[in-house]
Amino acid sequence: MACRQALEKAQGDFDQALKELKKGNREIAAKRADRETNQGKVFAYVHSNGKMGALVALSCETDFVARTQDFSDLGKELAMQVVAMDPANSKELLAQNYIRDPKILVKDLLAKMIAKTGENIQVKNIYRLEI
Repeated sequence: MACRQALEKAQGDFDQALKELKKGNREIAAKRADRETNQGKVFAYVHSNGKMGALVALSCETDFVARTQDFSDLGKELAMQVVAMDPANSKELLAQNYIRDPKILVKDLLAKMIAKTGENIQVKNIYRLEI
């Protein structure tokens, strides 16, 4: 429904509609930013060569969201991002281009998930190890 509304607002211009959707995701994320995130999971990724790995602590508002497949997929993607791009902290991670689609930032990926779940989601901690 949101896609349809964005297309109508953009008068059929697909690129403009996509910008509107991204703007809407950021606005939703900003509204939820002050909510407490006491639930979540820790995700791990070890590179195929076994010499690099990462842990990502991803938090959300409810256990219900923490148990969803979308939340798990996001956690795994973020752990892979940490191994590939070696950010110094979670703030730097969010400012990076997403490895699977360099046209978007990691914070946009997170905002999309916040809009989808309706909950605040935060990257609490990241750790990267390398031999």
